[in-house]
Amino acid sequence: MISEQLEQHINKAKKGNQIAFKYLLDNYWSQVYKFQLKRTQNEYIAEEITVQTFSKAFVKLDTFDVNYSFITWLIAISKNIHIDLIRKKSIETTYVDRKAEVNFIDENPTAEDQLITEQNLSHLLQLIKRLKPHYQEVIQLRYFQELTYKEISEKIEEPITNVKVKLLRAKKLLAEIIKDKNS
Repeated sequence: MISEQLEQHINKAKKGNQIAFKYLLDNYWSQVYKFQLKRTQNEYIAEEITVQTFSKAFVKLDTFDVNYSFITWLIAISKNIHIDLIRKKSIETTYVDRKAEVNFIDENPTAEDQLITEQNLSHLLQLIKRLKPHYQEVIQLRYFQELTYKEISEKIEEPITNVKVKLLRAKKLLAEIIKDKNS
């Protein structure tokens, strides 16, 4: 059985609430990532599988049964993605189902968005360079080249859902770097 607070966030996420998606990502990212890091012994692969896990979970959120543990459900998805990747033996060309898309709502800028737009450009670029290259790329394409999710998806040859999850994660990591720098 899950907590009432978690159930509320899941229900909001099912309706497309951006803050609820962010809450789920922020609260469960490290557990899924650590699980995959132990399995793969590779940071890049673990991160990619974690992105795919959240992408798939967000698409299939309606199938989650509240009578079970949310983290167990995420880990099961993550484990299955890893097994599929091993079977295909080509991590770089494996993608989440391209037909499934989540409608993330960007109605109001998040705190991360505000931090990004308020920072001095040259200072911000230095902070962005601290991110891993694939996060730098999605930040660059979205905020400096102002590409749409679809255009980014085509450019980096990944599904839109992966782009959205990577961008959420990149913004969170960048916000943490900015907060650490200002502390």
